[in-house]
Amino acid sequence: MSTQFQGKTAIVTGSSRGIGRAIAERLADGGAAVVINYLESERRAQEVVNGIEARGGKAIAVRADMSKLAEIRRMFDEAEAAFGKLDIVVANAATAIVKPLIDSSEEDYDRVFDTNAKGVFFILKEAAKRLRDGGRIVVTSTGGTKMFFSQTSLYLGSKGAVEQFVRVLSRELGPRNITVNAVSPGFTDTELLPERDRAVAAGMSAFDRIGSPKEVAEVAAFLASNAARWVTGQNVGAGGGVF
Repeated sequence: MSTQFQGKTAIVTGSSRGIGRAIAERLADGGAAVVINYLESERRAQEVVNGIEARGGKAIAVRADMSKLAEIRRMFDEAEAAFGKLDIVVANAATAIVKPLIDSSEEDYDRVFDTNAKGVFFILKEAAKRLRDGGRIVVTSTGGTKMFFSQTSLYLGSKGAVEQFVRVLSRELGPRNITVNAVSPGFTDTELLPERDRAVAAGMSAFDRIGSPKEVAEVAAFLASNAARWVTGQNVGAGGGVF
């Protein structure tokens, strides 16, 4: 383990799998005490915790639904009770519904925006109130907001909203030396990328492959580090040249 984040405390939402898990593990391997947030699989979340602890790190798993404000607040309360005041918050949890706009229902809209936009908004609010001065906020967006894809209006619309939250909050928290940034992955090797799309996705990259969660996590870790103290209000692409 390195000491890049030694003595730091972090929350990473949606961190029982995929990119969120890779970010949480990267922060923990750098010395941070990390809250592993999950919604559905306690087993997966505990596997992440166990792996971090086996490498000498500190972590706890906290179940909380990021579409519910009371659960967001409870997650922050549990994080502070376990590790003390927070230094890093990564808002990564998201959901997606893929269908044409004309076929999308009000229920579809509420499901996606409640987690991806409203949830992130109130995660940012709690982070702004609770982070130490000099803290770091990182939001996971998507390179899709810079591209044109059919049947993704709900997902990309919600991610476009959080990119604007990042820009505005970075100005509001600047006086406290808290940085606020987004990282936008491209096509990444997670369960969300269908097998049928992988060859086409790889061909869109300058490297002729899809990315790994660990590669995206390195970008997020940079934004969470002291090395990024002069970077704020930015949306950093991690897409292998796709966008």
